Amino acid sequence: MKDKVIKLISDATKIDIAKINLETSFVDDLNLDSLDIVELMMKMEDEFGVEIPEEDAEGLKTVKDIVLYLEKKQA
Repeated sequence: MKDKVIKLISDATKIDIAKINLETSFVDDLNLDSLDIVELMMKMEDEFGVEIPEEDAEGLKTVKDIVLYLEKKQA
């Protein structure tokens, strides 16, 4: 799951995969704005077949947050 999420983030943001790890912050490290984050969450929804409500998405700040969230939703 982790590797798939990191690859998806790298592909979507065009940021080198080597610069992305579990502790990477979408805003602080990747410099994503709110629109970038919405688009990223939509890609996650499509890729993993889950719905990420806006209220939940607002709490997902790091790669680890999204990995744990997706694992919980798919359990």
